[in-house]
Amino acid sequence: MCLTSFPFLDYRLYHQIKDEGKLFRFTGEIESIIDGHTLWVKGKDLTIPINIKKIKCFLLPVHDEEGESEAPQYIRWDRVSLLQEGAKVFIGGIIKMYNNRLSFVTTKEEPLMVIFYNCPDTELTNGIIRTARTRNEYWNSLTPASLVIGALSLIFIAATFLDRPAFRLTVIASFTAVFIPILPVLPPGFLFTVLYRRLTWDARKLRIKWDFARFGLLDDSSVSLVKHYAIRSYVFEALAWFFMLLGVSINLIFIFLILFLFNIVSF
Repeated sequence: MCLTSFPFLDYRLYHQIKDEGKLFRFTGEIESIIDGHTLWVKGKDLTIPINIKKIKCFLLPVHDEEGESEAPQYIRWDRVSLLQEGAKVFIGGIIKMYNNRLSFVTTKEEPLMVIFYNCPDTELTNGIIRTARTRNEYWNSLTPASLVIGALSLIFIAATFLDRPAFRLTVIASFTAVFIPILPVLPPGFLFTVLYRRLTWDARKLRIKWDFARFGLLDDSSVSLVKHYAIRSYVFEALAWFFMLLGVSINLIFIFLILFLFNIVSF
């Protein structure tokens, strides 16, 4: 169920709850944490406890002026106490009796959503939807070390069997595999990688607008507009992967030609 369909919990609704298991939204600030896993959140007219034990909590990043942002940061439930008192928090989930008091709890069917944020409340829903569509990244903090270790290992394998004709296929495979991780950033196929990144970024922005339209967060959220953004996002993604595969294929052909010129492979 979409979080925008949950009613906002306030003092009046809280005291009208008769049946457990109803879904609500609630926003407020951290007041205190007791027992290491009971988070008390203070709203405008209501303070309510949340059992966060073994719950996945997230920190919502702030997007820049172009709307680009990182994915929400995961916070272990037992590290939430490190957050400052007064930090804003969003809760979405089921209200049930816990320790003789109505509280937000998590269930297998309806996991509790706990998000810490630092933006105006009016931008919270948009921010959650926007950051849910993370960027498609080829490069991360582990990429350099992985590339170096993998390349050295493959070069060692190729050098070991280079003078043994029976293992020519192993040598060819090793030399080819050395270049596979960096094929997207090698010329002449690099131009298509640039196009791939541009199109995936455009597709991500279209998917964000698609989500906004589906959830009625745009001035015009008609069915035709939803289909328009959906179709365009799929087309942009298909074109992006076409250009990526085209660039990789061109570079593979280029590498085989180099290996052929050095008599490493023969046709």
